[in-house]
Amino acid sequence: MIGGLERIAAISNLSATGGALAAFSRHALIVAAAAGLAFAGAINNAAADAKFQSWIADFRSTALSSGVSASTFNRAFAGVTEIDPEVLEKARFQPEFTAPVWDYLDNRVNEQSIATGREMAHKYSRWLGAIEKSFGVDRNILLAIWSMETNFGEIMKRDDVMRDAVRSLATLAYADPRRAKFARTQLIAAMKILQKGEIDRSHLTGSWAGALGHTQFIPTSYLAYAVDMDGNGKRDIWNSVPDALATAANLLAKNGWQTGRTWGYEVVLPAGRKFPSGSRTISEWQKLGVVRANGKAFPGGGEKATLKVPDGRGGPAFLMTRNFFVLKAYNNADKYALGVGLLADQIGGSTGLRQDWNRPFTPITMKERQELQNHLRELGYYDGKVDGKIGDGSRNAIQAFQKQMGLDPDGHPSKEVLTVIRKK
Repeated sequence: MIGGLERIAAISNLSATGGALAAFSRHALIVAAAAGLAFAGAINNAAADAKFQSWIADFRSTALSSGVSASTFNRAFAGVTEIDPEVLEKARFQPEFTAPVWDYLDNRVNEQSIATGREMAHKYSRWLGAIEKSFGVDRNILLAIWSMETNFGEIMKRDDVMRDAVRSLATLAYADPRRAKFARTQLIAAMKILQKGEIDRSHLTGSWAGALGHTQFIPTSYLAYAVDMDGNGKRDIWNSVPDALATAANLLAKNGWQTGRTWGYEVVLPAGRKFPSGSRTISEWQKLGVVRANGKAFPGGGEKATLKVPDGRGGPAFLMTRNFFVLKAYNNADKYALGVGLLADQIGGSTGLRQDWNRPFTPITMKERQELQNHLRELGYYDGKVDGKIGDGSRNAIQAFQKQMGLDPDGHPSKEVLTVIRKK
C-alpha cells in the first residue's frame, strides 16, 4: 500500500501524454491527494488532541490530591488544548551533554558575555553586595549563572524561546516517556506557584523543560529556594533581578557552597605520568607533580579536589573543589559547572585559560563570528540571528559555503573560513 507522500510522488510522475486534459487530470489528482493527506493529518491531530485532553482530565485527580485546588487547575489548563511539538524536538538535544567542550564554552564564555557581566556587576552592585552578605555566594558566580541561563535576561524577551510552562510540562508528561515522571512532578509544582499568587497565569513562562525566570529554576526548586529579595511580597524571579539572583544564591548556599573558596584551579600536569581517579587533598596532588597553570601557589593544601581533563591530556586540566560539585546541583553537567566557573573568574578580572582547547580549527572572536554570520546571510546561506553564537543553523550555513568553495565541510567557525568569505 502506497503512503500519502509516496502516492503524490507516483501521481506526479505519470506520463505527460494526453495534452491539456491529462495535465489537468494529473493536477486534480495531486490536489485531491494533497487534500486527502491534509484531511488525514487533521484527523490524526484531532485524535492526538483528544488523547491529550483525556490525559489532562485524568491528571486532574492527581493534581487535586497533591494540593492543587480545582480553580487553580482550571486556570492553569485554560487554553491548553494540544501538545507543543517544539518542546519534544528541543528535548532531543541538550548541548551541555552532547556538544564538544570547546563548542559549548565558546558560545557561553566569550568577550561579549564577560563585558556584559561586568556591566551587570556595576548596575546591580548594591543588590549583589546584599546577596553576598546574606548567602555567602560570590557575586561573579551568580552573574555567570544569570548569563549561562538567560543571557542576563535577554532570552526572556524572545517568544521563540520562552514558552507556556504549563503546556511545556504537560507535553513532556504526556508524550516523553523518559521525562514523564519529572514533568508530572514539575507540573504540579508549577500550579502550586500559580496558586500561591507568586506570578499571574499569563506570565507563567519558561524554557521548553519548564525552567522559570532569569535564573531558570525548575518549579520544585523554585518552591524550595525562591527568595523575595526586593521585599515586595512576591518571589518574582521573572521580573525582579534581585529575587532571581538571591534565589540562585540560596540554592547554592543550601547545597553546601563554601564561602570564600574557589570552584577549582587550572593546573599543569607533568608529562608521561598517570594520575589516580577520585578526590585527594591539594597537597597530595602537588606531591604527584600537579602545579597551578598561572604559576601561583595553591592557597592551602588541605582542601580536597578532583582532577578533570574535559578535553583530554592535550587540553586544559583542572583540580575541581567542592564548589564545582555544588554548581552541579544547579545543572548536573561538568561543562555547565565549568562554564560558570570560567565565566565568573573572567567577569571578576582573571585572564582566562593558560592552555587552550584542542579545537580542530583556528578560533575567531565573538565579533568575528557575527561578521561571519553576516557574510553568510548576504550570500544567501544563512537566515538566522546574527549573534555570534554558532548553532545548527550557522554550522549548516558554513558547511554549505565550504562545499561550494571546495573546502572541507566541517562547519566550524574558523579563521580559515572567515578569511575566504571576506574575499567574496
